[in-house]
Amino acid sequence: MSSIKMFEKPLGMRDTFPQIYEKIEAVRNTGRDFLCSRGYEFIKTPAVEYFDTVGKASAIADAHLFKLVDSQGNTLVLRPDMTTPIARVATSKLLKEMIPLRLAYFASVFRAQEAEGGRPAEFDQMGIELIGDNSVFADAEVIVAAMELLQQFGLAQFKVTIGHAGILNCILQDYTESIEQQNILRTLLVQRNYVGFEEAVESFDLPKTKSDALLQFIEEAMNLKEIQDIEKYVRKNDALEYMQQLAKLLEIAGLADYVAFDFTLSSHMSYYTGMLFEVFATGSGFPLGNGGRYDGLLEVFGSKVGATGFSIRVDRLLETLDEQSDKRQAATVVLFEEQQFEAALAQVQTLRAAGKQATLQLRNSLVDEEAFLAQFKEVVVVGQEDVGSE
Repeated sequence: MSSIKMFEKPLGMRDTFPQIYEKIEAVRNTGRDFLCSRGYEFIKTPAVEYFDTVGKASAIADAHLFKLVDSQGNTLVLRPDMTTPIARVATSKLLKEMIPLRLAYFASVFRAQEAEGGRPAEFDQMGIELIGDNSVFADAEVIVAAMELLQQFGLAQFKVTIGHAGILNCILQDYTESIEQQNILRTLLVQRNYVGFEEAVESFDLPKTKSDALLQFIEEAMNLKEIQDIEKYVRKNDALEYMQQLAKLLEIAGLADYVAFDFTLSSHMSYYTGMLFEVFATGSGFPLGNGGRYDGLLEVFGSKVGATGFSIRVDRLLETLDEQSDKRQAATVVLFEEQQFEAALAQVQTLRAAGKQATLQLRNSLVDEEAFLAQFKEVVVVGQEDVGSE
């Protein structure tokens, strides 16, 4: 094996170094405390699932699934999302015990990359699923939880854009003349290719009233402050009334200033059938997370109940957080010679008992003492009274 190959990793895989690992753990602990305080219980599912169940139901493109074959010849997948495995668990067991369910998770998901482009093939997600509640209050609870979680992390500059799959479908149906045209436009919206959307509309040779309406829609519908602004494009229906109720609930919660409505919003996760939303924050050029209502997914596993939830991409969240001090820079190292081990051990135990992070290090083992000590705020040399700060 060449030295070059020895240090390579599979496409899209990343090593997590100590400083980042500690930040991830801090996010995990903060998120866990926050979500548990709101009645959500954490769950863990296997990293490997059956392709015929979770793999097919996940709505992740087949090309982005990591596939394996077990000793019995069954095709398996590394879980590409957490919502689908949790839907499996809920319908097989948990919904028989309690409904609604409030479940939370912090886990890695896996999505294969076809080419190197800086996109990770494994990343951590943190989120919640509220299963067994069809009401608009459940959707409001999930959106409010997402926003308050970001505030818990200290984020002040963020925005939640909310849409509705039913309203978008209604608009596309009313202003196109075939299912094929609807699917083309929906795909372009998933890709956020608004120029392509306009070009496609012009190529369809639609009646002028329809093409004009679609072109005006794509100009206006991406950042609406009021639900009423979408009414001129869509006939009155249950989805519109639902979103009006949701807007009122978010206003009551005091979070309306963080909300914008985007009725062009569409997701590659095809199981979102109702309200859906994305979260953006200063510091990241990509959505920090997303969520929505996915009632149809539970039916795949034989249960007709409503479900809604959200997930946050931990790697993108870290990009938005203020730099935290390196834990090693707040730590103490106790240096000792071989004959001073007993005294050094007593010293480090005293520091740890006082709540300090303390490292015990034999001095003769250091190859570059200066570089090593530079990683610590305090240096205690056993046998010397002085405590140095690097």
